[in-house]
Amino acid sequence: MSTLSPTLSNRSARSEWVRLRTLVMLRWLAIIGQIGAVFVSVQMVDLDLPLGLCALAIGASVILNVYSAAALPLNKRLTERETLLMLTFDLCQLVFLLYLTGGINNPFTLLILAPVTISATALSLNATISLGIIAIAFITMLTVSNVPLATTGGEQFELPVLFQWGNWIAMTIGVLFLSAYARRVSVETFSMSQALAATQMALEREQKLSMLGGVVAAAAHEMGTPLATIKLVSSEMQEDLQTSPELLEDAKLIHSQADRLSTILKEMGRSGKDDLLLKTAPLESVVKEASEPHEDRGIKINYLYNGNPSLVVPMPTITRQPEVIHGLRNLVQNAVDFAAEQVWINMVWTESTVSIFVGDDGKGYASDLLNRIGDPYVSSGPKRRSGERGEYEGMGLGLFIAKTLLERAKAVLSFANGSPQTVGSLGPAWLEHMTQANGAIVCVEWARDDLQATTQALGQNQTINVL
Repeated sequence: MSTLSPTLSNRSARSEWVRLRTLVMLRWLAIIGQIGAVFVSVQMVDLDLPLGLCALAIGASVILNVYSAAALPLNKRLTERETLLMLTFDLCQLVFLLYLTGGINNPFTLLILAPVTISATALSLNATISLGIIAIAFITMLTVSNVPLATTGGEQFELPVLFQWGNWIAMTIGVLFLSAYARRVSVETFSMSQALAATQMALEREQKLSMLGGVVAAAAHEMGTPLATIKLVSSEMQEDLQTSPELLEDAKLIHSQADRLSTILKEMGRSGKDDLLLKTAPLESVVKEASEPHEDRGIKINYLYNGNPSLVVPMPTITRQPEVIHGLRNLVQNAVDFAAEQVWINMVWTESTVSIFVGDDGKGYASDLLNRIGDPYVSSGPKRRSGERGEYEGMGLGLFIAKTLLERAKAVLSFANGSPQTVGSLGPAWLEHMTQANGAIVCVEWARDDLQATTQALGQNQTINVL
């Protein structure tokens, strides 16, 4: 899985996703705007503009657009190099037009920010830096040298020097700030979309496995009757064939193979038949189903019930939701990955709430990451050894998937480290139920009505015909 990190330097957030049609349409809008601005300036404001050179600049954009539409398919996805060249051309064309129309005194100088912002959202950091440097250089040139705006009567329009350099500072800050802001938002949006796609894939996989388990269990249930018949008949044949050793061996083989097939079907249908009964399960069963893949990884998993190692009161029966199972599995995996020796899973229920605490005896969450837990960030650095949190490769995306799936199931997640000071500040339940865990602790809490299964009939009994 590719790593994601919402930082400005992340190259994975860039892709060849800019279509030629997009840039062509934007350029046509710019051409129409430029023609309109020149027309209004000459006919209504009575400015004396070098119309020949202005027409040359606008005509260059028209020629490029016509050539692009004729030579290339408009749905072509441009490479980074092609997009950068297109944006550089647009920037140069705009700057040349601004140079002819007053330079930094022209209020349309603000449009220089457009190509840089597009680059920040669609291209890599290096491309954006290159285009930003070019833009700042052009802004400086327009401040120092330009063709002054003047009317046909000879009156010139020029800002005081202080305002000109003030505009230069504002434009430079605008290039830096808007490009950084646009890139940050673009990278975070890309990371979130990738993480949500991974979450959806995980949920679909869990749902398919759940459905497959139900189908296999149903098949095992339906095949049980003919297998029992085969075993019964083969037993009777063994009694009748005591005087025929060769036929007796065949009857024993049939009986043993029927036993073997029955065992295989029972193992395959271990998750239970997909009926109303097995769509619900006690809280403990769902939690153990989620943590089962991590029980043999060398870390002891302790199960607690309202803080006790043994069950003393009846626990609630809940709906077996794929989101809950997969989300809890990710939380247990994260705890096992970082635990030193033990992990505690504490199931707590009251008349109004159901909570599951997952804690470990590792080093806990890094203090600078506590506010980011659950965001789709993944470091590209090497994996750490067990018990060392921080720049761990699987931390951000796995917890994001768990948080997203569990919140979809109406859960509320809280994260903390296991010291008495921090845990106690989160409420008496944390300190009371997770005193053993001195590493990281996750609390998943539901309103009991949102999680508890409703009692309903299982349907009509089915007739089984025994041959």
